[in-house]
Amino acid sequence: MDVRDADRNRPNDADYDPRTLFVPASAWSKFTPFEKQFWEIKSKNWDSIVFFKKGKFYELYEKDADVGHQEFDLKLTDRTNMRMVGVPESSFDHWVAQFIAKGYKVARVDQMENAIGKAIREKKEITKADKVIRRELTSVLTAGTLVDAALLTDDLGTYCMSIKEYCPGANANPEYGICFVDTSTAEFNLVSFVDDQDRTKFRTLIMQIRPRELVTEKNRLSGAAMRILKDCLANPLWNVLTPETEFWDGRVTIDEIRIGAYFTTDDNINMDSIDDWPSELKEMADKQVLMSAVGGLLWYLRSIKLDKDLFSAGNIRQYDPVQNATRLVLDGQTLANLEIFENSYDGTSQGTVYKLLANSVTPFGKRLFTRWLCHPLRLLEDITQRQDAVDDLLHSPDLQDTLAAAFKELPDLERLISRVHSKHCKVKEFLSVLDGFQNAKKLIAKLKEFCPGLTSKLLQTLIQDFPLMTDALDYFSDAFVVAEIEMDYQKTTAIIPKTAGINEEWDKINKGIKDMENGFQQHLQDMKRELKCPRLVYKDMGKEIYQLEAPKGFKVPKDWQRMSTTSKVDRYWNPTLSQMVPDYKEQLEIKSSFIKNFASQVYAEFDGYYRMWLAAVDSLAQLDALLGLARGSARIGSPSCRPVFVDQEKSMISFEELRHPCVTTSDFIPNDTKLGGSEANIMVLTGPNMGGKSTLLRQTCIAIIMAQLGGYVPAQSCTMTPCDRIYTRIGANDNILAGQSTFMVELSETSKILHEATPRSMVILDELGRGTSTFDGLAIAYAVLHYLAMHVGCLTMFSTHYHTLCQEFSRHPAIRNMHM
Repeated sequence: MDVRDADRNRPNDADYDPRTLFVPASAWSKFTPFEKQFWEIKSKNWDSIVFFKKGKFYELYEKDADVGHQEFDLKLTDRTNMRMVGVPESSFDHWVAQFIAKGYKVARVDQMENAIGKAIREKKEITKADKVIRRELTSVLTAGTLVDAALLTDDLGTYCMSIKEYCPGANANPEYGICFVDTSTAEFNLVSFVDDQDRTKFRTLIMQIRPRELVTEKNRLSGAAMRILKDCLANPLWNVLTPETEFWDGRVTIDEIRIGAYFTTDDNINMDSIDDWPSELKEMADKQVLMSAVGGLLWYLRSIKLDKDLFSAGNIRQYDPVQNATRLVLDGQTLANLEIFENSYDGTSQGTVYKLLANSVTPFGKRLFTRWLCHPLRLLEDITQRQDAVDDLLHSPDLQDTLAAAFKELPDLERLISRVHSKHCKVKEFLSVLDGFQNAKKLIAKLKEFCPGLTSKLLQTLIQDFPLMTDALDYFSDAFVVAEIEMDYQKTTAIIPKTAGINEEWDKINKGIKDMENGFQQHLQDMKRELKCPRLVYKDMGKEIYQLEAPKGFKVPKDWQRMSTTSKVDRYWNPTLSQMVPDYKEQLEIKSSFIKNFASQVYAEFDGYYRMWLAAVDSLAQLDALLGLARGSARIGSPSCRPVFVDQEKSMISFEELRHPCVTTSDFIPNDTKLGGSEANIMVLTGPNMGGKSTLLRQTCIAIIMAQLGGYVPAQSCTMTPCDRIYTRIGANDNILAGQSTFMVELSETSKILHEATPRSMVILDELGRGTSTFDGLAIAYAVLHYLAMHVGCLTMFSTHYHTLCQEFSRHPAIRNMHM
C-alpha cells in the first residue's frame, strides 16, 4: 500500500506527518456511509488506535484490527469488507490500558445518539440523511494525558510537557519557556528562565518532573537539550508539532486563549483584555518564549479534546526548578548522584531517600511530598515551623492514628474535583467526592480537639484556617437524590431532582411517562376483553418492549405483526402498539437526556466552589505530607535527633554518629562529621577503595537534605547552618553524543561548581582528577582545593587517592586531612 500523509508525503520524506493519511477520491466514492464515517476520523488519527463504538461494543478496523490481533490475540474477522476485532463496552478501560501500556495512542469514537435519538433527529431534518448513527471523536488517550481514574495506575503526577527553546547563537545562553500539566488534576505549571550553556536548570527541571509525554517544535530543539531529554527520560511519548501553525508563537497563543474564552462565561469576548485570566498567567503574558510553550501545549490538548476541560479550571502556577531565595537547591546531577528518587543500580526507587521518607497516605499528599523533596527549605523560620509540626506528630501517637485512619478513607480528591470541573465524572465519582469532603470536615472537627496540646503554629493554622465547607456540603446533600434509573435499557446510578414540585420539567416528563404506561395497561385490558383471551400479557425482549404475548396457536387479527416466537408462545405488536411504543421510547430518551443535563448542572454548581475545594485539598495534602515526614523520621531508627539550626555568619555542620539512612546493615559504622564554624571548612578524605569514602560524602549531603526538609536525621546530634545549595561531583561518566570525554565532563561540572558555589553551599568532590594522568589530575585537584579554600569559602568534602595533596595542604587553616 502506498501510504502518504494528508499532504501526500511518503514516510521517507522529511516533511512526512505520521498523524494523517491521504485517502484518494476514487476510494471515497466506493465507501458505504459507515465506511466514510470511519475513514474521516481514522485519516486524521492515523497514528492512533481508533476504538469505534457500535452498539454495546468498541470495534477496531483494518490496521488497528491487525494490531489488536497480533498484540493481544483478539479474534480477527471480516465484516463489511473491513478486517475487524471488537471488545465489549464494559471492558473498554481494561483494553485501553493494555494498548497504552504498549505505547499506543488510543482515539475513542463514541455514538452521539442511539437509534431512537437518530429517529428523532431525522424527523427534524428536511433533507434525507444517510442512515448511519452520528459518531464523533470524543477523546485521544495517551500515557501522559490520562484523566480517567480507571486508567491511572500511579498516585504520583504524570506530566505532559511543552518545551520552547530560544538560543540566538551557538555560544549564547539559551532561554527556555516550558509549560507542563498533570492532566489528572488540571494543574498547569509555567517555567521561564535563561540557562547556562550546560543547560543546568533545564536538566534539573527534567529530573524533578520526569514528564511522560513531550510536545516540541519540529527541528527547533538544540542538540544539547535533545541529549538531556534522551539521557534523563526512558522512552517518553514525543509529539513533534509544526512551528507556527501548530506550535503557536506567543502572540497567536494570547489570541487563541482569548478566542477560546477559557476563563470567561461572557459571550462578548474582549480581544484587547486579559483581565479575566488567572493572575499567574497574566503575569507571564509578556514572556513570548513561555507563551509559545503554552501555545504548543494548548494546541496539543485541543487536538486530543482536553483543552476546555483542563485549561478552563484556571489551576495555573509558576514553577521555579531552583527557587534560589527560599529553598535548598538540588540540581539534576545532585538528585541523581545522591539517589534521591532513583537508585543507580536498576533505576527503581528501592533504597532511595524518597522510598524511605515518602510515607504519606493519600495520593495528593504523596504528590506534595515529592515536591517538598525536590525543594527542601532554607529559611530558618520555615524549617522550625515544620520541625515543630513533626515533633507534635511524633509525640502524639493518637494524632497520627487519627490522621492516618481518616486519610485512608479519602479518595484522590485533587484528581476528582478536576473530573467534576470537566463534567465527565461518573455519578459514583461525584458521590465519592462529596463523601470525601464530608469525611474531611469530620477529621478537622476531631483535630480541633488536639489543638490545645499542640506547640506547632503550622499545624494549628492548617486546622483552624481550614475552609468552611458546611454550607456548600449541606446544599449538595439536599440538591438531589441518588436513584437506580433505567437508561438505554440498563439500570444505572443517577442523580435526579429530590422531590416532586421542585423541577417543573422533571415532573412533566415523569407524568408523561406515567400516562403512557397507564395507556399500555389500559390497552392490554381492552385486548383481553376484545379477544376473550385472559392469558394475554406484555413481554419485553431487549429493546423490543411491550410485545403482546399469546399462547401458541391463538388466532390473532391479521394486522398484528409477529415480533418473536417460542415453542409455547407468540409475541406481537398490533397497529396501536406500533404507534405507542416509538412514542414511549422517545419520551424515555427525553428523560435520559434530562438526567444527563441535570447531572451536568449539579457538577457546574459544585465547580462554582472550585477554589474552596482546591484550598481544602491543599490543606489536607500538607497535613498528610507532614504525617509522612513524621513517619519517615520514625523509620530511620536509632539514634536519631531533631537538628539544631544556628543563625550565624560562618557556615557549619556538626554530626555525631551519623549513619546513611538507606543502608540497613547491622555492621554499619557511624561517623562524626564536622565542617566550618571553629573547624576547617574543607575535609580532604583519603582511604582504600571500598573503605566508605563515597558513602560518607553521600550520607552527609542526605542528612543536610533531611534536616532542611524539617525531619529528623540519623545521628546522635546535629547542629548546622542552613545550606543554599548542594553540589556533587561523583563518578566517572563520558558523554559520547556530545563529544565529551570523561575528563571533559569532569572539568565542566567542576567549573560550574567553582563559578556558582557560595559560602553557604555544600560541595562534595569524589576523586577529582582521575579522568586524566596522575600529574595533571593532581594539579587540577590542587588548584580546585586552593580556589575553594581561598576564594569561595564553602563547606567541602574532598575524597582523593592523591596523598601528595594532603601533604601540600597539611598546614592550611581551612583544610583538614582525614583518613578512613
